[in-house]
Amino acid sequence: MAKDPIKKAKDGTYYFRAHLGFDTNGKRIQKRGSRFTTKKEARDKYYELLSQKESYFEDTKEKISFEDYINMIFLSWYKTQVKKQTYDNRVTIIKHHFKYFSKYMIDDIEPIHVQTWQLLMAKTLKPSYVRGVQGLFSLAMDRAVVLGLAKQNPAKIIGNIRKQKPKINFWTKEEFEKVLSSINKNDYYQFFHYVCLWLLFMSGMRIGEATALSWSDIDFETRVLNIDKTLIYRNQNDYRYGEPKTKASKRYIVLDENTISLLKEWKKLQFDTLGYETFILSYNGIPTQKSSLSKAIERYSKIAGVHRIRIHDLRHSHASLLIELGRKPINY
Repeated sequence: MAKDPIKKAKDGTYYFRAHLGFDTNGKRIQKRGSRFTTKKEARDKYYELLSQKESYFEDTKEKISFEDYINMIFLSWYKTQVKKQTYDNRVTIIKHHFKYFSKYMIDDIEPIHVQTWQLLMAKTLKPSYVRGVQGLFSLAMDRAVVLGLAKQNPAKIIGNIRKQKPKINFWTKEEFEKVLSSINKNDYYQFFHYVCLWLLFMSGMRIGEATALSWSDIDFETRVLNIDKTLIYRNQNDYRYGEPKTKASKRYIVLDENTISLLKEWKKLQFDTLGYETFILSYNGIPTQKSSLSKAIERYSKIAGVHRIRIHDLRHSHASLLIELGRKPINY
């Protein structure tokens, strides 16, 4: 995660140093702001300076490399266009895949370069992922054209790769029951996995929504589960709450009696083991990782002789269950 550019001085005020690129002699341009009474005031001024960054390149547009454009102009603008969570997720993708063009000046990138890059990604990455990365590249080049840094957007000339309809994978109710039967509920850690898989299958929640849940989000009397946040997890020491994927993602789910009974049992076992209440989907007081649940699915599906699915496919499985029961599936 990028470091916060806003710093707190010893006297309680806030300050920053903004990097605004380089002058015609290659000298770094920096502007410092200080003695702001609030962090918000300092941050507003910081981003105001960054938004004016393009003006520092007026006399050197022909000399700007694609790499400098992305790091010093595009990313600061893009950050103002999307949610923080979206930016944090995509900035790593941008910096990784856009390295291919780091040797080019921005106005020297030709359609053939984009096509070669596109086909190179397509060899190892899913079509939907390649389409997303190229979409970000096209957005960056569109912005460069608007700013007068490039004459054309080569990504639009080439076009994106063909969209493929994804294959929907899921477990039927019978397959899910086979997987559950392979889990030893007398083992604390395996019982934790049992609860995770059960709750995701029976609720249709996204993994980030499920891992963000605390016990206060459930009303056991009414059987209502409140979903109003998602968990952004980087590692055991770095996780935070974020806004759900869409406005409609904030919702209430009425859980069935069997799920409520299972959660009550898990809550007691968790408290008896840890001595305190924590995240619902946690065995050690720390929210569970997506990777650990993926490994659990791989393990138990192999034991049960059932095809492996992804964590998100439990959401598809829930939709399949609703259809089987003659009910309207969740809106994807």
